[in-house]
This record gives sequence, structure tokens and C-alpha cells, in this order.
Amino acid sequence: MEAYDIVIVGGGIAGASLGARLAGDRRLLIIEAEDLCGRHATGRSAAFWQASLGGDTPERRLTLASRAAFDSRWPGSESPLLRPRGAVHLVRAGGESVDDIADLGGDYAPAYLDRAALDALVPGLREQWAGAWFERTCADIEVAAFHNACLAAVHRAGGTVRTDAALIGAEPRGDGWVIRTSAGEIGAGLLVDAAGAWGDEVAAKAGVEPLGLVAKRRTVVQLRIGRTGLRDLPFVTDSHESFYFKGEADNSVWVCPLDETPVDPCDAAPEEIDIATAIDRFEKAVDWPVEAVERKWAGLRTFTPDGRMTFGFDPGNPRFFWCVGQGGMGIQTAPAASLLCACLIADMPLPDELAGIDLADFAARR
Repeated sequence: MEAYDIVIVGGGIAGASLGARLAGDRRLLIIEAEDLCGRHATGRSAAFWQASLGGDTPERRLTLASRAAFDSRWPGSESPLLRPRGAVHLVRAGGESVDDIADLGGDYAPAYLDRAALDALVPGLREQWAGAWFERTCADIEVAAFHNACLAAVHRAGGTVRTDAALIGAEPRGDGWVIRTSAGEIGAGLLVDAAGAWGDEVAAKAGVEPLGLVAKRRTVVQLRIGRTGLRDLPFVTDSHESFYFKGEADNSVWVCPLDETPVDPCDAAPEEIDIATAIDRFEKAVDWPVEAVERKWAGLRTFTPDGRMTFGFDPGNPRFFWCVGQGGMGIQTAPAASLLCACLIADMPLPDELAGIDLADFAARR
């Protein structure tokens, strides 16, 4: 039977980034049920690095702590991981205060745009918008490049990534586990649950009490628009209340209705009602003619009952480690979250990059 120090269940960005931190000094294996890593949440994410997302929360602190890693192309990407875009938070008359961004300072402090300045940046907005707050530092994350760099780092350090290896069950034995997968039986000292929407199922198969994770479907639609010059359009949102859109190609945009429909873990597909809602909210925000739906897809975002990310050893089983509940911020927090988890697993103090992070904010809770 093959034996490893650490087995990570899940090859999406959570498992891949943690594997990049841990491989090398330890025998490490990532097992993935699908035929490729990142098929679900990671591969379908319209990911941004956005300082304001999540408000003044511990998760935002992970976002801010991750920026330097993205800028340095961690963990060894050959191409840049961020593409500058900027974010526009639309506001109506009398609603110029936006709580989620008001406390950001320094390089991340937003600038207020009156209607004239807003029109110069995003022409064609309808009359209800009085102005906007502009986040200069918002950027697209090159998700595929980031994910591939993490998996490549695992391989370079001597770790193993095994696809088509679904977890069937795990039983404690001695100081570790005997893990049964669809690709065979393996031994491990530590089992890491980075399975996203399937996190509670992994726990149950290991005899660990679930957290109560909830998967929520989110939809994105690519629309062809009857105008050009849209590729570098900023990320535009009504302060994350009901929609966002951003430029994709010269005459197309991505639109999201910010749907959060609870679903069982699955291969998510968009519903027609959500597609129609996305188009309707887009047309009510801007007067650009919609010519066609070019693409549509949906992904899963997974939350704990209290909405907090969970990183740490299970209170009832010190050989089981949770890395779940990233919601809609998993990719933009992955560099810092993976570092935090690696420090916990290695029983090391948090480095300066994670100054101000409180481990208690992420402890497993039921």
C-alpha cells in the first residue's frame, strides 16, 4: 500500500495551493475525483482580486495578504497572474456611502466619481446612477495560470497529483489513516479536506462530523453587445446588490445576476430564469443593445453556516484538517489561506505576511 504523510482531497485551487506550500519536505498526494483538477468551482470562476469584497472581515485580511503573492507570480507562474481592470461601485442619489469600501485606505482607498466622471469611464449608464466609487486596484485573476502554477509546484517538489481517484472511505489506523479510493488504497498520516462543495461528504466518509456546508449556484452569461471597445471595461456593480458586469471581448461582456441558489453538490448548470434575470438587470443598468447570448455557465460557491472560511484541525480528530467554506473569495485569498494552513499543519508561527490574522477566526465551528 502506498503511504504518504499528507493526502489532500480536492484538486481545485484550495487543494492545489496548499499542496504547493506543503510538498517537498513531506510525502504529499492530492486526489481528485474528476478526470482533471479544477473542473467545478475553480474552472468556472470569473475571478477578481478585489480589496473591498467581503467588507471588514477576516476574509478581507486574507485578500490583502494575498496581493503580494499574486504580484510576484507565486508559486512560479511564467505569466502575470493579475490583469488590471478597476471596479466601479454604482450608487444612487443619497446613497453615496458604501459600507463595504468606506474603511479601505492607502493604495486601496476608493475614489468617488460624480456622474460626469462616471459617464466618461462607462458611457451609456441609465439615469438612476448618481455616481460611483472607483477601486483602482481591482484586477482579473488569471485563474488557469494560477491553478496550473500551483499544480506544477507540487510536481516540482516531488508531490503527486492523481485524478480519477474519488474518495470511497477513510478509516483511522494507528497514527493515521487507511484511505480507500477508486484508484486503490493508500495510507496517510493527515487527511486534508479541500473538497469544496463535497467537503461534508468527505468528512462523513472519514467518520468526521460534518460542518453543515451549503453549496450555492452562481450564474455567468456572456452577451454580445451592439457596440465595441468593451474589452477593458471596468468591473461594474451596484455595490454587489443585484448584478455585476465586465468587458470580455471587443463587443461582449460577462454579466452575473449574483444568484445564490442552494443546491446539492453537483455539476452545476445555469437555469433559464437566472439567465433571463442577468439580462434584465443588465438592460436596466445600461442602455447598450443585447444582440445574443454567446455563452452561459454556472459554478458552485460553498459556505459554512456562519459564512466564515474554515481552516484547521477538526476538534474531534487531530488527523483531519479542514480547508473549506471559501464562498466566493477562494481564489483571491488562496495565497494567504494556503500559507495559513501550511503553518497550522507544520505547527509553525504565522510569518510577517500574515500579520494581523487571527487563527481563531478560521477555526472549525459547528
